Amino acid sequence: MPEGDTVYRTAAALRTALTAQVLTRCDIRVPRFATVDLTGARVDEVFCRGKHLFIRAGRASIHSHLGMDGTWRLGPPRVPDHRIRVILATAENRATGVDLDLLEVLDRSADLAAVAQLGPDLLGPDWDPGPAVANLLAAPDRPLAAALLDQRNLAGIGNVYANELCFVTGVAPGSPVRAVPDPVRLVNRARLMLSTNLTRAIRTTTGDTRRGRELWVYGRAGRDCRRCGTPIRRSDDGPRISFWCPSCQR
Repeated sequence: MPEGDTVYRTAAALRTALTAQVLTRCDIRVPRFATVDLTGARVDEVFCRGKHLFIRAGRASIHSHLGMDGTWRLGPPRVPDHRIRVILATAENRATGVDLDLLEVLDRSADLAAVAQLGPDLLGPDWDPGPAVANLLAAPDRPLAAALLDQRNLAGIGNVYANELCFVTGVAPGSPVRAVPDPVRLVNRARLMLSTNLTRAIRTTTGDTRRGRELWVYGRAGRDCRRCGTPIRRSDDGPRISFWCPSCQR
């Protein structure tokens, strides 16, 4: 599933392509909203909250979530029509939502109610580590990786970052939240990881962008830990795959 930094970059690209332009085509291919036509409306704003993306035009707000495989593409999408959920075009640009997990049209004045359940946005201008820490500590016995992935605690972390954060914190993904020695440092590291990767073509948590050296543990089952040489382990138990070093992460 795309992580918060991917959604942030997607919103930035759509903002550049659509903002302050009038829609010349609005083709929504979700049955519930298929009759909605925003042609003639001006796109005023494009922004994201966690992994949710909003395009405000006229009195409406197009709310989308990429899910596991969704993308927004600029220009000709070159995909089969049945994968397209929405097409938005202006005199200059075209944006196509492909394989979106969620696509709905909301009343602009109340669109943020759709994400009211989210915790603090790691990439948001109003980021505050305090509530994020409080949310995590409210369930101290919950497995750390699951708590980090819960967007109600803090918004923007996907499975790659969850595993990498567990490693740099020195705690196994299945260990309880209470095992984290410094929760404030944990959430600030999460923000740093996402924000640092906003301008990188290759996502890295190690600081090394060379091919095959970008990540500490994610996707590296059976390979040597970069710190101690112990083989990285993988677990398929639970809703998400976990990777960890049994020596570095207690």
